[in-house]
Amino acid sequence: MMTRLLIGRALSALATALIPTTLTLAVLRTTGGAEALGLVLACELVPLLLLLPVGGVLADRLRPERVVLLADLVRCLAQTAIGVQLLAGVPRVADLAVLSAVSGVAIAFGMPAVPRLVAGAVPGPDRLRANARIGVATSLSGVIAPALAGAITLAAGPAWAALLTGTVYACSALTLGGIRTARRPQQGHRGTPTFGRDLADGWREVRSRPWFFRSVLGHGVWHFAAGLFLTLGPLTVVQRLGGEAAWVLIVQCGTVGLVAGVFAAPRLPIRRPIVAVQVAAALYLAPMAALAVPGPAWTIAAAYAVAMFGLGVLSPLWETVVAHEVPEGALGRVRSFDQLISFAARPLGFAVAVPLAGVTGTTGLLLAGGVLVAVANLAAVAGRAGADGGAGAAQPASVRTPEGRRPRGGRRR
Repeated sequence: MMTRLLIGRALSALATALIPTTLTLAVLRTTGGAEALGLVLACELVPLLLLLPVGGVLADRLRPERVVLLADLVRCLAQTAIGVQLLAGVPRVADLAVLSAVSGVAIAFGMPAVPRLVAGAVPGPDRLRANARIGVATSLSGVIAPALAGAITLAAGPAWAALLTGTVYACSALTLGGIRTARRPQQGHRGTPTFGRDLADGWREVRSRPWFFRSVLGHGVWHFAAGLFLTLGPLTVVQRLGGEAAWVLIVQCGTVGLVAGVFAAPRLPIRRPIVAVQVAAALYLAPMAALAVPGPAWTIAAAYAVAMFGLGVLSPLWETVVAHEVPEGALGRVRSFDQLISFAARPLGFAVAVPLAGVTGTTGLLLAGGVLVAVANLAAVAGRAGADGGAGAAQPASVRTPEGRRPRGGRRR
């Protein structure tokens, strides 16, 4: 079962990572306009943000494998339709925008179901290792997919890259859809649940865990800071620190750090997972400060590798801790709030980076952003009773030890 899950998630991650490069090149070849590209990309993001809470409710009501199956099939059809249009030579921006919106809707419904799928398919002691392996697949997909999509586009055109994406989604759907999990837990209240009541119950689960709420806000600041760095970084490095090759070096070092962190996560003897997660997020101060100075390109690359190593450790730890602490029947709704803040924060950072830098200066903005990300994430564990007492003391051994043995006296809320 775990092998099937890992293969399915790897395929889904690869397909998802193929889309941005394929869609960007397709729109630019069709129209050549940045405005059209912005419209098409926004049409995917807006329904995603609006419908994530709805997807969280459905993820908790339905079998997660069925939700993931349907979401991947819808994305398969959307990408195949894009490929057919491009192949026929009659692509229109409006059609690409609509199909991107359909993909955004599918992502909104599919993403909250994934944590429930992992929790239902993988025993507790093995979850950290499973999440780490999924993280490795996702990280490698982020590196391989843009190059693969670009090569196919240059050799045969974006239509074939889109058709490949649709095929990979179909394989993912067939793989993940074959996983079997237990029936969803019974509702905690009597009568037929309404959407509003389910949504309110999910928010109550979030607010009842202060450590989770503070951590999610800190992660939102992390994504906002990442938006600032990934916008101002290329501008500063290309213009002042060695050109495009220097920025490529920085990005590659970050990728190496990310993969190393994901590999290290299940092998580190971490006793307080929430503290480790928040400290790892606070490491993003390093590249923000290095870029603000700015130092030589190699110092920024080293700092970015450290920050991305922290992200690599953070991601599987966080997935595992939340799945352990949150009841499975509420996991989809709780994670949808988490995902909503993350997805909204990074585009905001992209959007305001240049205007804010024009007011405060690049150095001031980067330093302020770095300090903010460190303070917001470290403050999430400042009240040790809330963080360690609520999450650290009750972690599964798969979080606290390298080998994934069950703890003595472990508990679930």
